[in-house]
Amino acid sequence: MTKETKRCAWAGSDPLYRDYHDTEWGVPLHDARLLWEQLMLEGFQAGLSWITILRKREHFRKAFKGFDPAKVARFGEKDILRLLEDPGIVRSRAKIEATIQGARIYEAMRDEGQDFDAYCWSFTDGKVIRGNGRSVPAQTPLSITISKDLKKRGFKFVGPTITYAWMQAVGIVDDHMLGCFRR
Repeated sequence: MTKETKRCAWAGSDPLYRDYHDTEWGVPLHDARLLWEQLMLEGFQAGLSWITILRKREHFRKAFKGFDPAKVARFGEKDILRLLEDPGIVRSRAKIEATIQGARIYEAMRDEGQDFDAYCWSFTDGKVIRGNGRSVPAQTPLSITISKDLKKRGFKFVGPTITYAWMQAVGIVDDHMLGCFRR
């Protein structure tokens, strides 16, 4: 008899969701481009379930040129119209435009000598915040602070709840539940 691996309840039984939980969610990420990609995907998730985005993630990557900020920053109206016709992604003009704007902000930060990885982790002095393992808040005072800073820089779809989900996804916060093998 084999013992079943215990996971956070949200991982459910979907193999894609379980793999995401087991290999990515909550793992500290220190790649500036991947941090930005995850923030943009979290923005696309607004009003939807994360599994929807996860199922479309590879197509998102193709549609947004590998989430290369330099390439996405050059997108114009023709690209927006192409993306609005693409059933492989979430076809929201506001979210598409927010991603393009996010790439331009990322590039401006880089041009000013600001590393996006260092920026993201500066809010915790590079340390992972560990949740209590019993409950998961929708937002925290820190996610509110980061959200305000992102908005001040011009990012969109970065409210405190989306920001907190992003913090969990990239491992700034470890919110794996008690009993989960990843905790």
